[in-house]
Amino acid sequence: MTHTIKCNLHIQGHARILTLGILLIFLFPISVLAADNQEAETLIQTTCSTCHKFQGKEESRFHLKAPDLMWGGSKYQRDWLIRWLTGKEPMLYAKSYRWDQGQTPETHMTVTETQAAAIADYFEQHLKDSKVTVGAFHMDKVTKRDIEVGAFIYKEHACIGCHTIEENGQLVGGPQSANLADSGNRYNADWLFRFGINPQDYVPHSGEFLADATEPQLRTLIGYLMALGVKDFKFYEPWTSQEFSQASVERGKVVYKEYCSQCHGAEGKGDGPAASGLNPKPAIHANIAFDQLPMDYLYNVINFGGRAVGKSPSMPYWGLTIGQQGVADVIAFLKATFKGAPQPAQTGVTASGPSGICPQPRKTQKAPADFLTLSNPLPSTKSNINAGKTLFHETAQPLACKQCHGEKGDGRGPLGGGLVPPPRNFTCGSMMNDLPDGQLFWIIKKGSTGTGMMSFAGMPDEQVWQVIHYIRTLAK
Repeated sequence: MTHTIKCNLHIQGHARILTLGILLIFLFPISVLAADNQEAETLIQTTCSTCHKFQGKEESRFHLKAPDLMWGGSKYQRDWLIRWLTGKEPMLYAKSYRWDQGQTPETHMTVTETQAAAIADYFEQHLKDSKVTVGAFHMDKVTKRDIEVGAFIYKEHACIGCHTIEENGQLVGGPQSANLADSGNRYNADWLFRFGINPQDYVPHSGEFLADATEPQLRTLIGYLMALGVKDFKFYEPWTSQEFSQASVERGKVVYKEYCSQCHGAEGKGDGPAASGLNPKPAIHANIAFDQLPMDYLYNVINFGGRAVGKSPSMPYWGLTIGQQGVADVIAFLKATFKGAPQPAQTGVTASGPSGICPQPRKTQKAPADFLTLSNPLPSTKSNINAGKTLFHETAQPLACKQCHGEKGDGRGPLGGGLVPPPRNFTCGSMMNDLPDGQLFWIIKKGSTGTGMMSFAGMPDEQVWQVIHYIRTLAK
């Protein structure tokens, strides 16, 4: 509801003379409700409708004064609508709803809390969107991975060109349309999902963009938008579902043979028929301690594929093929079957030799010159080193560094034994001393092509530099 009308609305006192206790108990709430509903309807018809349309068909923004509200009861969350009507929420359009007529922020009339609640009731009772399917979008099924993909889709499909969001405490994006920094507290998910299917069904010929996105991609985008501004958003964890509670090792063994062995080999030795043509090589499952790996990593790499966790794009996203029960079953099989294998003793220095050797031959791509000249901008303080240690061992995303590089940083982590070439040995001083800070920064951010080193592009620069400070302390 956006326009420039300013007015002070005063509720006229309603004379109610209640002489009997029973009337006080029963009739008073009914009469108040009826009066409030009538007042809300009057406000909408006489005031709000001077700018907003509450019935009829959708129209171009360029024919309107303010957004259409004939679907307001499906569009907005009740609590937000009440806060908006009472002036407790910021304006949605930084440069006016009708940006073709002016680019100055507008104001909006306010009403009392009682009036706002009555208007919200009227919206819910009379302004439902027939296009919306209730229950079409389930917020209780939104995963952390959905949010990450949705954030990517938001930028990849140019939503950020017109809408602002908040990043690192600042609004970013084009301020032409509604600010979405707090969208998770404003919209109803079912309506937003239906809007996303085709915005032209709501605001035709108004500059709205129809993205070439699949329904799964749209769902991640809506999940992302519905999480924006929501404090302590609770993510769904698929591995807590019924499918995982009834996972079968025997069924997982069959799934592994039918789908996984073509790359990873019948016994998990990375020698399947496809392996000879792949770079990087498939992981050697027989050398991986799967029971030590975090469940979110296992789920994401199998369900969403290697690309989802910064690994090889040759690893397909199997979730659609084998279903959630198949994902649960094959994880159960991996955990029960492959416990990791001790690294062989060093018999020679080769590019594919065991983890932990020093010096450790590498064929890592050299960083561009503008990175090689970088020096760690953070002081090597105890605070920064400890922060890097926590990231290395626990909190780095998409996977804690120790899972590949090991507790001691020697490349002997539970996942490291299955990677070809093996993870870098950070304890090897003769090698680490020759690596510039900028080279390490570039590889952590970008990943390393042809190896199991994933990209940590989403990690803030400050955290990357803290990790570099910590791994420097591991060299001997």
